[in-house]
Amino acid sequence: MKKQAGFTLIELAIVLVIIGLLLGGVLRGQELINSARVKNLTREFQNVQVYLYGYQDRFRAIPGDDAMATAHLGAAAATSGNGNGQIAGAWNSATDTDESYLFWRDVRLAGFAPGPTVLADAGFQPRNTNGGRIGIQSIAANFTTITGMTGAFAICSDGILGRDAVQIDIALDDGETSTGNLRAIPTGTAGAAPTTATINLTPGNAYTVCMSI
Repeated sequence: MKKQAGFTLIELAIVLVIIGLLLGGVLRGQELINSARVKNLTREFQNVQVYLYGYQDRFRAIPGDDAMATAHLGAAAATSGNGNGQIAGAWNSATDTDESYLFWRDVRLAGFAPGPTVLADAGFQPRNTNGGRIGIQSIAANFTTITGMTGAFAICSDGILGRDAVQIDIALDDGETSTGNLRAIPTGTAGAAPTTATINLTPGNAYTVCMSI
């Protein structure tokens, strides 16, 4: 009768160790990917501030609202804002005459931001790391995405996963997405007011995050 061969305890232990190392590597790799994504999303909020203040410092005007855009930026900036000190139009506007839309043309022509400067370009509207929209508008200019926010401007970005929104808030604000200068609501629920109770963000759901400055 033929003796049946099998794995020894040492061989099984080696296999388990290898599996553990592989799983650890996969989890660590996923953690690094998630961390890099959150850093990129956080940097995108910060970059919009840099674009705004850099333009103001150079031209003494607000990008998008700049009534002297043609004089400052050349013929490519033929459409100008009204110069009233506000960025009018929704932060995610697709209307190329809105000041919130022109904001991106102005900061790009000024050399602060990368991207197309032709308003009709298919890739003109800026996207965040997750592929959602990102933009800015004045809070006083009929900002209705998240009620109760204060400040001069709101920088908003949508399609952000709940777990990432929490990490962005920790990096930029108070770590609570229903209070402070940075708040979140489920994407697609504009006008919500996360100011009276804590929002328990679902890690894998999409949220719109707005930061007031």
